[in-house]
Amino acid sequence: ALDGTRKEHMELLTTVPLLIIDDLGMRKLPPTAAEDLLEIVMRRYERTSTLLTSNRPIEDWGKLLGDTAAVTAMLDRLLHHGHILKCGPRSWRTKTHLSAVPEGKE
Repeated sequence: ALDGTRKEHMELLTTVPLLIIDDLGMRKLPPTAAEDLLEIVMRRYERTSTLLTSNRPIEDWGKLLGDTAAVTAMLDRLLHHGHILKCGPRSWRTKTHLSAVPEGKE
């Protein structure tokens, strides 16, 4: 059974009109991360919008989250109506900063 706090958080995460999960995999994730993310995605599927950002390739998410089956099910739902935008290996923050620096001053 879900405790009150977790249940309330899950309700908020699954009903907010746009959920943005930024930098997935940047920090070590708890053992239940794959299960929790799958539950969130399943409850949001075809109801609300979800945006995920990550520097990790999708192919690594199973290992990253420690549950390939849950990640496969999650990605199946995310990619059904979703889009993948690859921004390249360089950081947009660094790219923006470097474009503002005069040539030869990097």
